[in-house]
Order: sequence, then C-alpha cells, then structure tokens
Amino acid sequence: MTDGDDPSCPRCGAPREPAQEYCVECGLRLPSTRGTVSAVRRGWLRRFAWYPGDWVWAPLAAGVVAVVAAAAAIWLPGRGSSNAGTTYLLTKPNVAVATPRTTTEVPTVDTGTLPTAPEPTVSSGATPPPVRQPNGETEWPENQNGWTVVLVSYPLTNGRDAALEKAKKAAKKGLPEVGVLVSSRYTSLHPGYFVVFSGVYETQRQAQAARRTARSNGFSGAYERPITR
Repeated sequence: MTDGDDPSCPRCGAPREPAQEYCVECGLRLPSTRGTVSAVRRGWLRRFAWYPGDWVWAPLAAGVVAVVAAAAAIWLPGRGSSNAGTTYLLTKPNVAVATPRTTTEVPTVDTGTLPTAPEPTVSSGATPPPVRQPNGETEWPENQNGWTVVLVSYPLTNGRDAALEKAKKAAKKGLPEVGVLVSSRYTSLHPGYFVVFSGVYETQRQAQAARRTARSNGFSGAYERPITR
C-alpha cells in the first residue's frame, strides 16, 4: 500500500486493499484513494482521528458560494454615483401677510323722528283680596293658597246649617272675612267637614295674630291652618 492510499475503512477502521470497493467488515462502499478529496480525508483523519464523510464538501462549497454572493450584493450598490439617493428639501421663507384693514361706516340715524314706545304695564300678579261679607258668606279665593283661622268644623252629613249660623255670628262680632268652605276640596284639610274660617293671609305669622283676636271674641278653640288645593 502506497503513501497515498487510505489504510482502513472510514466507518469501522477495518484494513482495506487499494483496489477494494467494499469493506469486508461493515459493507460500506469505500471511497477512492486518489484525488484531492482523498488527500483531505487522510489529513483530517490524522489530525482529528474521525471523519464526517465525503458528503460534507458539497454543501460546504454551496454555503461558501452563497456567502460570497450575498457580500457582493451588499457591496456593489454602494459603489454607484455619490449623488444617488440625495434628497433636497425646499423650504419657503416666512413671509408676514398683512391683514387688509376695512373701515365700516356706521350710518347715522335721527332718533328724533322715531315713535315713542308706550309705557309698559306692570302687573303685580297678586290675587285680589276676597270681598268681605258681613253676613259670613265670604268665599275662599279661587286657585289661591294661604293661611286662615279655623273657628269651628261640622260634619258634612248634617252640619251645613250649623256652620252657616256660626259664620254669621262671627261676622257680627267683627271678625274679618268669615265664610264656610268644604274641607274635601283642599289637600291640607281633613275631608268630610264644613269649616268655618276667618281671614285670608299670606303667612302663618299673620294667621297667628288673627287667631288671638278670634279667641278673644269667644272662639277659644280657634287655630291657624294652611289652605292649599
């Protein structure tokens, strides 16, 4: 066996002859003992004591070609004209724009010839007070809430005549605005009664003062009460 021959099988290490095609131990098709690949194989085995196989050289060569091609693709575009890819931005100078001044003439109006507006009519909105009836038949003002002095109350079943008689007596004694109302028509009163009242007041304080007057005139049970619909 010459110096250029492989001494053994690359798989199992069994001895081989120069012209032997298959290993008698493992059956591997033996590689050629001539050429560059064989020389590289022998050097690899002497240095590392193992060998991956002749198949590794084809993909390794393809990888080297791919790397060289990629490097060329990156390097070549950069060798073009130095003016390529340059972008120039056009800017406009700041120019102050003057706002045109407009003059509006206000027409002169002679107010001496204008008609005079009528004076507005002021309405107080207050409900006129009830008409005082000396016979005790004063009616509570329609759609008005307020305070009054309740002199006495009678059931609706048989108390109408008694309520009217008591109202007349209170009017003769000088009590103001005496009348009779039906409690069922007002939400602030207990329903089912004829109520003899005296006075139509805006505040409770006024009704309290009138209550003292009513009691001093013989109506000891008089009391102030709100009247609301």
